[in-house]
Amino acid sequence: MRLFRERGFEATTMRAIAAEAGVSVGNAYYYFASKEALIQAYYDRAQTEHEQACRELLATEFTLAGRLSGVLREWVRVSEPYHEFAVKFYKHAAEPTNPLSPFSEQSSPAREASIAIYRQVVEGARDRMNAELREELPELLWLLSMGMVLFWVHDASPGCARTYRLIEVTVPLVDRLVGLSHLPGLRGITKDFIAAVHELRA
Repeated sequence: MRLFRERGFEATTMRAIAAEAGVSVGNAYYYFASKEALIQAYYDRAQTEHEQACRELLATEFTLAGRLSGVLREWVRVSEPYHEFAVKFYKHAAEPTNPLSPFSEQSSPAREASIAIYRQVVEGARDRMNAELREELPELLWLLSMGMVLFWVHDASPGCARTYRLIEVTVPLVDRLVGLSHLPGLRGITKDFIAAVHELRA
């Protein structure tokens, strides 16, 4: 990770990584078939760190707003050591056809693990909400988190203060919209929204 941060992803070779790790190039390739495999391992490790950081919160907080805000804030906190790397690396992950994209097939294990956290957020929330929306909400919240990641990558404020502020102002809006979804006058709109999500996903 340090080499990627200092030299950039493209300029960092497996030979250099092996030398820094004190192993032969052959051993490096035995464990990781490519630089891309190393990044996927980083995704998996970061996801595990996020899951562990959220356990106590998800066990003690039962409002949707509190659970969502806490999970997003914990992601920023555990990702802080990788911020400089993410700034340089983002151009690769942003390419739709790149296997390192969070939307790629190769990234599906980390993506599904992340969505699972948002499933816990929703399933453990005692707020009243539309049943159909509750089913779709974990993936929608994950997509929201992807927007936050993009903002975080470009956030140069001290301690990523602007990203924390984004969470602070966004979560109450999401909470209010979800809370309104079960009201009779808004059920039709909620149903249309879910139909649009299904169509776009297909």
